[in-house]
Amino acid sequence: MYGLFVTGTDTGVGKTLAAQGLVLALRGQGLRVAPFKPVASGCRITAEGLRNEDAEALLAAAGGGFPYELVNPFAFAPVIAPHLAARQAGRPICLDRIADAYRQLARAAEVAVVEGAGGWRVPLDERTSMAAIAQRLGLDVILVVGVRLGCLSHALLTVEAVQADGLRLAGWIANLIDPADPLAEAQVEDLRARLPAPLLGTLPWTASDRAALVAAEILGKSLASFLPKRSPEGA
Repeated sequence: MYGLFVTGTDTGVGKTLAAQGLVLALRGQGLRVAPFKPVASGCRITAEGLRNEDAEALLAAAGGGFPYELVNPFAFAPVIAPHLAARQAGRPICLDRIADAYRQLARAAEVAVVEGAGGWRVPLDERTSMAAIAQRLGLDVILVVGVRLGCLSHALLTVEAVQADGLRLAGWIANLIDPADPLAEAQVEDLRARLPAPLLGTLPWTASDRAALVAAEILGKSLASFLPKRSPEGA
């Protein structure tokens, strides 16, 4: 199973929207797509257990069919950094368990879209960060840039960190999160000239409940730039 790890320049930059768009676009290519949100805080209590809105959105985009416990193996209630939530819950985030959930999802899918929490260096515990998940699973990275003041430095530093960790930046997505920013287009072009990977799409600011479908339409045009070539049937 080929996997993409969706990270962002910060929290609240549109990782889930971009990940939903990727899932929908990949399904539109006829691929079986597994959604994966390995770690999530800010979960609500339900009769079935803790549930995270972002993980549920990815699961819905994938058309369901995957056990929630595999899609989101580490769910925490407090709206705080994952390592702090894990410490409060007395439930350390375990890379082995994450890898096992990923392997189980791989049995039913051709592609996985894995959404991180926060940014690339968000801690998981005293020694490891969110980057360790992408490293452990051998995933290519998609960077979501929330286009606003400060995004140029945040994006460039994140890319440096991804490369230093030995992973491939497959592409990046510009998300226009500030509708009043008069320099949004200029910042996107600056990043296009500086980032060592293709711009997969620029997502417009919208309050519509069709945002994920719009994202899928935009991103679907760029899928061929980073998806591995599939062998002919029976090869």
